Amino acid sequence: MIAVTGATGQLGRLVIEALKKKGVLPVALVRDPAKAADLGVETRLFDYDKPETLAPAFEGVDRLLLISASEVGKRVAQHIAVIEAARAAGVRFIAYTSLLRADTSEIPLAGEHRPTEEAIKASGLPYAFLRNGWYTENYTGAIGGALAGGAVIGSAGEGQLSLATRADYAEAAAAVIAGEGHEGKIYELGGDDAVTLGDLAGEISRQTGKSIPYNNLPVADYAAILQQFGLPEAYATMIAASDDAASRGALFEDSKTLSRLIGRPTTPLSKAVADALSALN
Repeated sequence: MIAVTGATGQLGRLVIEALKKKGVLPVALVRDPAKAADLGVETRLFDYDKPETLAPAFEGVDRLLLISASEVGKRVAQHIAVIEAARAAGVRFIAYTSLLRADTSEIPLAGEHRPTEEAIKASGLPYAFLRNGWYTENYTGAIGGALAGGAVIGSAGEGQLSLATRADYAEAAAAVIAGEGHEGKIYELGGDDAVTLGDLAGEISRQTGKSIPYNNLPVADYAAILQQFGLPEAYATMIAASDDAASRGALFEDSKTLSRLIGRPTTPLSKAVADALSALN
């Protein structure tokens, strides 16, 4: 039996759908089962912060997809609790959604993915690491703001970004957790065609008929603007620092491992931009 944590999250829902398309009905492990009623699969209460809910949820589960938790700063402790409960319950394989080159990355989020990977290795459980690059939606989600403000802003300079959509990464996760022969594998995942934020601005301009440039900002200035948009200081700082790391290649990955796992090309930027613009209308 396959179980998926964070099944009502943006990535988790897509993984559930990808598994269902494969004819696999996983167990959805969720903090609020009421929010999972539309998933069409068995749901079980699973709260990272309530250890008493973890072990019972693993009954009959032999393969676990651990989607990294959403609460930055709390994730290492939460992940370790899940890993320990899974091992005690007899889970035989864990696939974990990590970060591109988590062991060496300058991106701040790597500081939580590294110790999680280490804990999984130390558990003795067979594992696979799905080291996801950035979601295209991390940038296309800001298209409305770019149109309103007249520019795409960031601190990534001319850094090459191997972006892929959540759906692309979800299909890869489904392929690994439902497949065979992935034990001990570390998959560095990114989109087929790297782009810059200048390319993103150009694609938005092309599809809207408006002139939307890319304005590259100093990291501190970008973080300050994000705070003005309402983001908490720590989150704004993390996003700006991640862009800065991307300017030095932290989000570039040209192995095409992702497209091989999913058996198709990754979603091109043009399609992702078109989808984002459609959602605005």
